[in-house]
Amino acid sequence: MTEIPEHLKKRAEEARAKAAAAAAGGDAPAESAAPAAEAPAAAASDSRIPAHLLERSKSAKTRKEGSAVEAAAAVPTGGGVATAVATAAPAPTLTGPAGHTQRLLTVVKAGSIQDIKSTPVDKVHTWPHLLAVEFVASLAMLTFVLIFSIFVNAPLLELANVNQTPNPSKAPWYFLGLQELLTMFHPMVAGVTIPGMGIFLLILSPYIDRNPSNKPEDRKFAISLFTIQLMMWAVLVIIGSFFRGPGFNFVAPWTTGLFFEL
Repeated sequence: MTEIPEHLKKRAEEARAKAAAAAAGGDAPAESAAPAAEAPAAAASDSRIPAHLLERSKSAKTRKEGSAVEAAAAVPTGGGVATAVATAAPAPTLTGPAGHTQRLLTVVKAGSIQDIKSTPVDKVHTWPHLLAVEFVASLAMLTFVLIFSIFVNAPLLELANVNQTPNPSKAPWYFLGLQELLTMFHPMVAGVTIPGMGIFLLILSPYIDRNPSNKPEDRKFAISLFTIQLMMWAVLVIIGSFFRGPGFNFVAPWTTGLFFEL
């Protein structure tokens, strides 16, 4: 149920009391009419009614009071007094724009218009949300490596012989991509130009794609660039690891075996 403010209740009670007094008192002196006219104006100013509406209501009251006084003066004594009193008895009605007389606005409680649902955001606090997840992930990885090392021995070979070079001689797996490029291009191109261009493109990607969204469908350029470089490097490492045999020649692992060591 809508609650009516106290000042509106007080104004309604005052209006009822004045209407009852006007109906019961009949012919009231002009001196008592002035305070009665000032009271609604003060109450209306307290309720923050616009100034143009107050001026319009005052002018309407003045016109009605003037017409009532003229009618009372024109009618002769006797039965004319009762007619003048009956004419001036009805309380003046206040009209707003376009003749509307509704003055009470609907009072809406604050709780019914406030949004109590939190808006989802794509950001979280570093502590404890992010660091807690990273700590749990590191513990899981440490546990996996520990269990794996218990059941699987490290692929260690015999002591190195300085007089005998293994064939094929391969770099560690993370450098096999560069070693594979050296079999295809000049050392300057394979070791400097191609890796430098890839790194330079990765450096420029945040300035080319300035979209702040974290959704993959909104970051097509950045994700495509990173995917191309990652897949190119992964293919070179796989070829160098499993498809290069003695003399670093291209061989099929299912016919000549694997020449791969960690």
